[in-house]
Amino acid sequence: MAEYTLLACAAAVGVVVLEVVWLRTGLFRRPAYVITMLIMFVGQAIVDGWLTKLSAPIVLYDEDRTSAIRFPWDIPIEDFLFGFALLTAVLLLWERAGAGAR
Repeated sequence: MAEYTLLACAAAVGVVVLEVVWLRTGLFRRPAYVITMLIMFVGQAIVDGWLTKLSAPIVLYDEDRTSAIRFPWDIPIEDFLFGFALLTAVLLLWERAGAGAR
């Protein structure tokens, strides 16, 4: 079973639901958020691509626990979902905490 895939999808969906249903900070509509995500994805692609390259991997994944989709440079697609979820969750909570301080 692809536990890593399920958890990555759940984390990504969960953070979107958190914003749309409960927090409603408007973060997803901000150009700064889009730029932040692009910077994160480029940086993640460089570092994660080096760490997970199939020719000489530093980090190994159990293919039974992932979708086995690797893009680009042998990066498990789930890594990008977790990156999105983690960074977005931090930004949402930061926004929420800042809104209460104003």
